[in-house]
Amino acid sequence: MSKRKGKVITEATTFKSRKVAAASIENTPDDANPSHQGICSKAFAQFSTGDIGLIESISLKNFMCHHSFGPFQFGPNVNFIVGHNGSGKSAILTALIVGLGGKATVTNRGMSLKDFVKTNENTADVTVKLRNRGPDAYKKDVYGDSITIEHRLSSDGCRTCRLKSKSGHLVSNKKEELTAILDHFNIQLDNPVSILSQEMSKQFLHSKSETDKYKFFMKATLLEQMKRDYIHIKHTKMVTREQVERQEECLKDLKQEFLQKKERYENVASFSDMKVVLENLKKAMVWCLVSEKEQLLKQLKEDIEKEENNYKPKDNLQLCQTKIIQLEKKLQCIKSKIDTLREEQESLSEDNVKLKEQAKIISKAHKDQEVVYFRALNKLKQSEQEQNLLQEKLNKAKASKSLNSEGDSEYTKRQKSLSNLKEQLGELENKCTHLNQDIKNKHQALLKGKEELDKLRLEERNVQASYESKLKRKNQLLASRSNKLKRFGDQVPDMMSAISEAHATGRFLKRPVGPIGACISLKDPSLAVAVECCLRSFVKAFCCDNYKDEAVLQELMTRFYPKGNRPQIIVSPFSDKPYNIHGRKAYHPEYPSVMDVITATSPVIINCLIDMRGIESILIIKEKDKARRVMQHCRPPKNCREAFTVDGDQVYPNRYYTSDFSMAKYLGGDIETEISCCLMLASVNHVKAAITDLVTASEEQINDISSLEEVAQENQQKIEAEKQSVQEAKAELDKQRKMAEDSDSKYSSVRDRIDQLLEEIEPLKDEQLKLETECAKHERNLKILENKVKAHDDNIEGMKNELAQREEELQEYVAKATEISPERQHVVGNTKSIGTEITRLNKKIKVYESNHGEQQQVVREYAEALALYREKTNQVRDLRRFIDRLDNIMSDRQNRYKIMRRSLSVRCKLYFNNFLIKMNCCGSMIFDHNNETLSIMVKPPGREEDGVSDMRSLSGGERSFSTVCFMLSLWEITESPFRCLDEFDVYMDMHNRRICLDLLLELSERQHLRQFIFITPLNTSNLPKSDLIKIHQLRAPERHRGQTEDEDV
Repeated sequence: MSKRKGKVITEATTFKSRKVAAASIENTPDDANPSHQGICSKAFAQFSTGDIGLIESISLKNFMCHHSFGPFQFGPNVNFIVGHNGSGKSAILTALIVGLGGKATVTNRGMSLKDFVKTNENTADVTVKLRNRGPDAYKKDVYGDSITIEHRLSSDGCRTCRLKSKSGHLVSNKKEELTAILDHFNIQLDNPVSILSQEMSKQFLHSKSETDKYKFFMKATLLEQMKRDYIHIKHTKMVTREQVERQEECLKDLKQEFLQKKERYENVASFSDMKVVLENLKKAMVWCLVSEKEQLLKQLKEDIEKEENNYKPKDNLQLCQTKIIQLEKKLQCIKSKIDTLREEQESLSEDNVKLKEQAKIISKAHKDQEVVYFRALNKLKQSEQEQNLLQEKLNKAKASKSLNSEGDSEYTKRQKSLSNLKEQLGELENKCTHLNQDIKNKHQALLKGKEELDKLRLEERNVQASYESKLKRKNQLLASRSNKLKRFGDQVPDMMSAISEAHATGRFLKRPVGPIGACISLKDPSLAVAVECCLRSFVKAFCCDNYKDEAVLQELMTRFYPKGNRPQIIVSPFSDKPYNIHGRKAYHPEYPSVMDVITATSPVIINCLIDMRGIESILIIKEKDKARRVMQHCRPPKNCREAFTVDGDQVYPNRYYTSDFSMAKYLGGDIETEISCCLMLASVNHVKAAITDLVTASEEQINDISSLEEVAQENQQKIEAEKQSVQEAKAELDKQRKMAEDSDSKYSSVRDRIDQLLEEIEPLKDEQLKLETECAKHERNLKILENKVKAHDDNIEGMKNELAQREEELQEYVAKATEISPERQHVVGNTKSIGTEITRLNKKIKVYESNHGEQQQVVREYAEALALYREKTNQVRDLRRFIDRLDNIMSDRQNRYKIMRRSLSVRCKLYFNNFLIKMNCCGSMIFDHNNETLSIMVKPPGREEDGVSDMRSLSGGERSFSTVCFMLSLWEITESPFRCLDEFDVYMDMHNRRICLDLLLELSERQHLRQFIFITPLNTSNLPKSDLIKIHQLRAPERHRGQTEDEDV
């Protein structure tokens, strides 16, 4: 296909050269006169018609739904096929494509040729007659003035083609002949410039891709075929280059063969010399073998002497035995110590059990006596309080009695004022009623005050706890002035020193990294709270390369942290490069991810946070409202799981969590600012609720003094008895306490001794295990060393036996060498090289002996090899020159191709703008050859200021008009003997259709050597009258199909 298209391009170029005069007429703008509204019929009469490639007639039989259709006689210039839907307009266009050899898929009307055969029929016939006149006619002496192409389609999908001359004589039935005719006439069936079907027009109208429009342009101008041809040439050149390289490899083998035959040719005269050389080589060979044997014998003697002087295996064996004896002694001593301590431990364990039971009994008796003592003491205190109350009542009664004796003298005065007091009593009783009500209200207020007091006390406790935590934080910040690591705990600097020491001693394979918070810094300090809320407990975590390092770090942490409160350890292999997170990272043009706002001292930290927290998929959005809008009101950004605000709030697509942090604890940048903040919080006034003792009014009652004195005396006696019982109980309590203390002391001493024995036994056990392991290791080494000593002795014995054997062999070799060459020769080289040379000479001698007397054959073979080698060398050199020349030609062709592509695109844009101006529209056509896109923008009249310019925003008629303008622009820059448009005006209004028809007729006036076929279902009564315009009116579908009515207008 590529070769045929290349031929088409070449002949099309010739075809263009014949139409230089016509092109000059075409390029003369006829729209210089703005008053031009139609086509003058006189203008058509001034031009001649085309000679080759025009369609003279077409006829159908059993094609699609038509039994007999045609023949249709087409005019040489403009033809209109008019008819209602279903009348057969598109069938004519489909038959034209199939009749010229096109595939069924090109028509967009079927997938196979059998789809075009009428139902219940076996075959369908399509006949197309092409004009073949003038000096450029195709085989005019064979075909005459016209070529008839007959196609028969069968119901099984096959087709046969017959090519006939004007007289009806069958010329050929080969497809290659039809292809040659189409190439000669420059007819391109699959080019939309030549034939634009309904489906192709719809695809272009509704296409949303600028790439599809560019491909349409490239296909219409045959630039796409040129591009494919260049790609094919490049591929062929590459294959040729590979073949040349393979030929060069073969040339090396050929050269080697040539050199071998040349050597045979040059060495024909040296046959006798080779025999002499062979004899000398044999003599040298035997004495070389003797020399090598002597050298091996000497080396073997040196090895035996060296092995006999090597005492290291025996010394190592003796040293290992000594170590094993020492270790066994130490092990026996440690075992005896452990047995002694265990015996003491077992005896103490029995005493411990007994003392524990005794201590429990004494402790229980002590607690019981303590209860008795405190009961007696409480009873004594209660009696003393009652005695004090009786004494107070007694004193008050005595004072009241003295006052009554003094008041008798004033009895008269009191009687006078009694009447006044009674009057006041009534008033006071009324007031008393009101006061009781006030007291009730006050009592309720008092209960409410007690509740508030309880609340204040609870608040005081909370404030106290908060104060203590703030004070602890303040102390940490003050300490971090000198050491930043103290922010993560007072023990962290000491632990980092311990890690450094352990790494220096080689306990770590790779030094652990941490705390993570100390290894990262923020690009924006204001995001400290957000990042700390995101990382959470990972701020204090450590990173280890392997589980062995983790175990060592856990051991170090036991010195500084209590169990259950240790930092997390993350185990992951260390890497010198950060992970490649391309395709997994969350991206937003305004908001960074957590990974973007932090910098780390090592890629290990970044990789660890990516594994454990996924910081590449978490965004930082400062404002809460924007965070909700980005994460919840619309679809979250790609790869984003969650986001954090500047206050530490956590935002998911379906939920929102508010942070309790108000200040960064570990990642804060300014330590002094945090310290001042803590000092301000520490100055908060402690909530102190003034708890006032409720003053209760006590009623004084004056009792009979004598009865009070009696009761007081009885209470005093009772108090004395209770004091006696308290003293007895206290004495018993002291006794029990002393016994309990003694028992606890004995139990504690035994327990301490047991613990001490355990502590002493534990290192001894470790030492015992260590010694046993070491002893077993030395015993294994002892066996290995014994085997080595035995192997050493056996090796010496074997070497001595080998020495005696080699001395005997040497004597035999010397005797044989003396027989061959009595005089010892000085040899340069080794037996391998001499043997190789002897083998080579033997082969040469055998070859020459087999070819003795055939020197002419050796000369002839040398001459043939020389000629073949020179021929192949010249061929490879010529191919190399051809490839280099082809590179230059292709480079020039590529440049010319780009110039041609740019020229065609510029011409297409100019013609397109010119056609739009005729409709008072404005628009543009933008080619992007790098990205292979074509953007077409059209603005109808009155909408020049609108921002919308895409063809999709236009109406159906405007879009159809734009399509026609684009097609006319392509017609102006391409060559083809005929043009076909199918239903180009179905979406146009009458105004746009009139303008469009004027443009088409104007173009046909300029391009009078080409044939135009327009298919439309609309009325054509407003067309101008001319002999060059021919209208084919098809009957309606309900009438007899296949009948046509030709009307000349």
